[in-house]
Amino acid sequence: MVDAPLASPGLEQEGAARRPAVGYALVLAAVLLWSFNGVLAKVVVNAGGLSALRLAEVRGTGAALLLFGAVALLRPGSLRLSRGEAAYLALFGVCGLAFVHFFYFVAITHLDIGIALVIQYLAPVLIALWARFFVHEPVRRRLWVALALSLTGLSLVVELWGGGALDGTGVAASLAAAVAYALYILMADHRLQRGRDAYSLLAWGFVFAAVFWALAQPWWSFPAGSLTHDVSLSGRLAEAHAPVWTLVAYIVVFGTIVPFLLMVNALRHISPARATIVATAEPVLAGLVAWAWLREDLGPAQIAGGILVLAGILLAQTARTAART
Repeated sequence: MVDAPLASPGLEQEGAARRPAVGYALVLAAVLLWSFNGVLAKVVVNAGGLSALRLAEVRGTGAALLLFGAVALLRPGSLRLSRGEAAYLALFGVCGLAFVHFFYFVAITHLDIGIALVIQYLAPVLIALWARFFVHEPVRRRLWVALALSLTGLSLVVELWGGGALDGTGVAASLAAAVAYALYILMADHRLQRGRDAYSLLAWGFVFAAVFWALAQPWWSFPAGSLTHDVSLSGRLAEAHAPVWTLVAYIVVFGTIVPFLLMVNALRHISPARATIVATAEPVLAGLVAWAWLREDLGPAQIAGGILVLAGILLAQTARTAART
């Protein structure tokens, strides 16, 4: 998971051609691409010779080059920004985009993908709590039910009764990804409400993420030779092999750019709130892909916990959207 649906100003008002079925289909297509993206990222980190840090760097830099180049070509005027906005977008790119990708990649190398995503998808609950206590936004009482469901489900997912049987690093990384994801959504929403369109917002965000990674991990130290290695696709596809660069190319193009474009176009037909709720299908779809491909199985208690967490997420979403309508 790694990109929330963002609305460009004016998209929701294009009501003449709204087709909700198309919008939902676009969101599900994006979620399916992200589900395969998680499996491929796990293969690359575990067998491809790239660390989670390096994979996050490649993803962010590749997305920056493609997305910023496209926006510069098609909408150059939208890339103008003030000095104050540059500082804001730098924080958005580093603490939002760069960190959410990095922590997600760390999490899935230590946990089953479905479990990592269930924990990361606590972000909407964190956002609802932020709205209630820091922004003082009216929120329905169902938020407290949502919080109770999410915490109960989380305790089942991480097997808390057994002293935390899951890898501690993976759980911590998933929780950090949830915080980064929540920050990403809040900062994006703040900037979009002030007139910045989604395309230029993400373009600048990825550029600042790429600059951060270049400073943190200079490109001259990048293990370029690892990109040409053939690696096993693992699990049920262990007999099949592919060059690492093809897997990385998928992660950049079909795991980042394409699903983002699908999400933005979905918002021409459905509201951001509905798109976000539909996107919570990602832990389910990603878990199914991981089971079918990598043989990652969840226990009955973890499945039940995941269902409770998803129910809590949906309630948290409707607690905010209901209060706004």
